[in-house]
Amino acid sequence: MVATTLGTPVELMSAQVDSETISFPSGASIFSRGQAANVIFGVRRGIVEVINQAGDKLCVRPGELFSYEDIVWKDGVFRNEAIASTPVELVRLDRLRFLNLLHNHPTLAVQLIAQQHERLREQRASGTVAY
Repeated sequence: MVATTLGTPVELMSAQVDSETISFPSGASIFSRGQAANVIFGVRRGIVEVINQAGDKLCVRPGELFSYEDIVWKDGVFRNEAIASTPVELVRLDRLRFLNLLHNHPTLAVQLIAQQHERLREQRASGTVAY
């Protein structure tokens, strides 16, 4: 039996037939708070800042996904805004295709949990999050 690797979440998204690769220049708005949340994004290149209502910024780096919380659990709108901090190349996948991807690759959910865990560890170490 040959072992296969799952790949990164962005690689999995890119491999989907209906995924789309898009680019934004520095400073461009990727989405705004209140817009319909019907897609998920993965960063292939560059850095994206996700900014919440309080103005707190979260940098999303290559290999990471963002906006999945809004399309999976919330009321169908983006709660944050996303801005390209640098020129970025993103993979975009619609909500239904992403949920289908999770169904077919349940270990992707584990990778997303690990991504969140690592981010929380970084925030705790830097003192930017209170527990």
